[in-house]
Amino acid sequence: MEQADLIWMNGELVAWEDAKIHVLTHALHYGTGVFEGIRAYETERGTAIFRNDDHVERLFRSADLYYMPVPYTREQIKAATHELIARNGLPACYIRPIVFRGTGVMGLNPLDAPVEVAIAAWSWGAYLGDEGKTKGVRAKVSSWRRISGESLIPHAKASGQYLNSVLAKIESHKAGYEEGILLDDNGFVCEGTGENLFLVRDGKIITPCETNGILDGINRRSVVQIARDEGFELVERNIARAELYLAEEIFMTGTAAELTPIREIDDRPVGAGEPGPVTRKLQKIFDDALHARDERYLHWNDIVPVAAETA
Repeated sequence: MEQADLIWMNGELVAWEDAKIHVLTHALHYGTGVFEGIRAYETERGTAIFRNDDHVERLFRSADLYYMPVPYTREQIKAATHELIARNGLPACYIRPIVFRGTGVMGLNPLDAPVEVAIAAWSWGAYLGDEGKTKGVRAKVSSWRRISGESLIPHAKASGQYLNSVLAKIESHKAGYEEGILLDDNGFVCEGTGENLFLVRDGKIITPCETNGILDGINRRSVVQIARDEGFELVERNIARAELYLAEEIFMTGTAAELTPIREIDDRPVGAGEPGPVTRKLQKIFDDALHARDERYLHWNDIVPVAAETA
């Protein structure tokens, strides 16, 4: 991790090395936190946070689902993020806001623990590597299933829930793959450890639906919109595991991963074993949207009002 100078914590900017919590913080013991992954890009229009409003809205919705009233308004969180990026001099960065239960209460009833908020930002390149974005990555279907909506809340981006993804990520890494794919509790294709999935079959783009226990990804929404704007038929439905092996193209979307092709699953090549034409086309348009180069999607770019300059 590339360290920045400052982190925003509970209304104040503090030095990176001083952004600390108590060892008895409730979220540390029980996972009672929710968070977002957001990216800002260096563009000709200035530093632009991609779909910031949507990310902040999901942060508040996740917090509400887990009974954590955020002690700041949405506008205060957005303003704090702008200030943090500018003060750190980051023309492009990854942003991690987190809302969590602090110290003062131990046990499984967290309602008397204070709700705390922090926002960090730092420089972070392609999550699955630049080569992965260009050539595609190798993935395997994990033996771990995606958490059921009958047990937790897949629609919330909650800290404790990511232990599910951690297990699948470690399993795929130890087996020599870059990413893992989880099935839902009914055996249908769900998502990657931190990404949404899309398949291309017979010219159609197919993606799991929200009833499969997926996270409602912001970048997923973006690519769905772009695909439909480009005239592709996009279908949200159950996807059988075998369809992964029959697909002509497969790609993933996520804030960290952006749009990354999958070239191989379970030692089987996807299509020709390299990113296909549909993936390439959507990847190019999506990258233009991220960097405020496509007039159709400029409303997705939240320009930081204070110019962020490198130190």
